[in-house]
Amino acid sequence: MEKAPSTRQLKVAREIQKDLAEIIRVKGMAAFGGAMVTVSEVRISPDLSVAKVYVSIFPSDKQPEVMFSLQDQNRALRGELGRKVGKQLRIVPELVFYLDTSIDYAEHIDELLKK
Repeated sequence: MEKAPSTRQLKVAREIQKDLAEIIRVKGMAAFGGAMVTVSEVRISPDLSVAKVYVSIFPSDKQPEVMFSLQDQNRALRGELGRKVGKQLRIVPELVFYLDTSIDYAEHIDELLKK
């Protein structure tokens, strides 16, 4: 059983989510093949060394391309994040990107309810 995240974990996760969202917004949709990328959630490990970054991508047919692009730009994104949070954190966490499919799931449920 996984224990609940500490207050520090939640604060750091929120800060990383805010900063990464800003970094991605500044890069613009062109950097991700015209897709809109939203950082929907960040979960951080208890030792603050790994951040699981959940992103939702619209339109959903661009998901594989955008996920590849995020993995490809991981070092650069982590570097930019380091410049933003360097004062607050001793180490910049490793970023691991995951696809947040909750929007697709909600759309699917919506479609089923319309029938």
